[in-house]
Amino acid sequence: MPLNKLIDYLDEHDKKYVVVRHAPAFTAQEVAASAHIPGKDMVKTVIVKADNEMKMVVLPSTHDVDFDSMRNVLGVDNVELASEEEFEDMFPDCELGAMPPFGNFYEMDTVVAEVLTEDEEIAFNAGTHKELVKMNYSDYEELVNPQVIPIGVRMQ
Repeated sequence: MPLNKLIDYLDEHDKKYVVVRHAPAFTAQEVAASAHIPGKDMVKTVIVKADNEMKMVVLPSTHDVDFDSMRNVLGVDNVELASEEEFEDMFPDCELGAMPPFGNFYEMDTVVAEVLTEDEEIAFNAGTHKELVKMNYSDYEELVNPQVIPIGVRMQ
């Protein structure tokens, strides 16, 4: 169901994309390997609480959220990862942990790590652990209109 919704949305807006089906994979790095996509082009979607308001954070699979930077840029007191129990009901059409990075589908603010804007193309889960979508980053940004801030740090 989420893939169909996403495809319909992209088609309605005349955006080019490719759907890739792959072996089941559960981390962004596993998905990238399974689909033969560079890790820097594979996007992961992380849900955080910023002063108890849920936000969708989108960053390359090779990066982690810099919570201090996010707190400073957003001007909030506290930013922390949301637990799966806290957000699982917000994405009823998706497998847990496979949400596409379209906060606008779920009435949620979307925050993108600035480093992601350097990519010409991005790939992301399409609501399942077996399907992903590849599209131009500029098209994604145009559709989602995320807040772009320097919040990604390369994983060690």
